[in-house]
Amino acid sequence: MKVIDLFAGAGGFSRGFKEEGFEIVAAVENFPPKAKTYQINFPETFVFVEDIKRLDAEKLKKEIGEVEVIIGGPPCEPFTAINLKRKENPLDRLYNDPIGRLVLHFIRFLKAFKPAIFVMEEVPQVMEGPLREALQKEFKKAGYEVYFNILDAYDYRTPQIRKRVFISNVPLNPPKVREKLTVWDAIGDLPDPRFSEKEIPNHEYVPLSAKKRRAIAKLGWGEALHSFGGRFKNWIRLHPYKPAPTVRGTSRFIHPFEDRLLTVREQARLMGYPDYHIFLGGRNVQYDSVGESVPPTVARAIAEVVKEMLKKTP
Repeated sequence: MKVIDLFAGAGGFSRGFKEEGFEIVAAVENFPPKAKTYQINFPETFVFVEDIKRLDAEKLKKEIGEVEVIIGGPPCEPFTAINLKRKENPLDRLYNDPIGRLVLHFIRFLKAFKPAIFVMEEVPQVMEGPLREALQKEFKKAGYEVYFNILDAYDYRTPQIRKRVFISNVPLNPPKVREKLTVWDAIGDLPDPRFSEKEIPNHEYVPLSAKKRRAIAKLGWGEALHSFGGRFKNWIRLHPYKPAPTVRGTSRFIHPFEDRLLTVREQARLMGYPDYHIFLGGRNVQYDSVGESVPPTVARAIAEVVKEMLKKTP
């Protein structure tokens, strides 16, 4: 079962599919630090460190051959409501925003490869107003009827509230887990990075000024140091016995019991990454790589459904 991962990032989507037995034959990621992270975690996969707009999908198909599945998560900035600069007209976000148009390049690859199944991850706001109908029309041009599957990562062994739409040509409704994970379930066994002698990848202490330490020391569980227009809170002290808010590339969380920021590894745990998945680049790039990816736990739940559907395909 061969897969191509477009907008592959740090490899969260690929991680879930690989652990469910799929072969990730190729990935596209144009940001070199993220591409290096992907390559170190998936050394068997050929990574195209290219702008997808410049890639000839027909030519790539001749090189790679047939694939059963295409997955990917185009950037969400043009669509998300927390972007105060997103275009007012929803259709402009898809057709006139250069980043929003990347969704159309995902569809261009579908036209070329014609996979049996595809799954594209986006924020739910990609369905706002006339966008849903526009996407249906664009996918239909590629030969696919689509389903808009809204999944919350919290239902799939991921200790955060994270609702995303997974647009696919098949219905995706993985069985939800009964026992939900909390923040402390995910990070409670990790030592304080300031005093630990254990070498845990990406678990380095983030230095703070004395002023910042005094400010976060006053925060109770669920309280935030920063709030932006009521839409987005940051530097939130996490409640240990509840799920975390949505992890984003710009998110910084405060440890439930210690007056410090979560490490990259702790935030990766909140996304469902295993500790053997390594993140490269500067610290901010590492945080971005974590928060801007598809949680591997959600990806694997989807991959289970996709695998069963492929088995039934003649």
